[in-house]
Amino acid sequence: MSNRLYSLLLSRPVLTFLIAGLSFALFGLVSFNLVYLLKANLMLFLDYGTMVIGDGALQQLGELVCYGYLSLAFYLLFKTCEHALVERIGHPPQAPRHFQD
Repeated sequence: MSNRLYSLLLSRPVLTFLIAGLSFALFGLVSFNLVYLLKANLMLFLDYGTMVIGDGALQQLGELVCYGYLSLAFYLLFKTCEHALVERIGHPPQAPRHFQD
């Protein structure tokens, strides 16, 4: 799967650029304030103990962890697109060589 995706990204630079921009924007959107929310959630657990589980703090902690992994996935997609674009710029496809007689 990853080799097919990477070869697709190498063969279509405009699509790769658009996907890179979209994944970078989604990475920023998902990870915005994530650290502060996670810190606040953990402080809630430390201050009130297991009493906050019934109020939904455990579910919120799980959601924050999932948002962290989703943010990581968007970042990895962005870095893959970036690598494909840099490789394409550094090593442009060569035209087939014709042998001279």
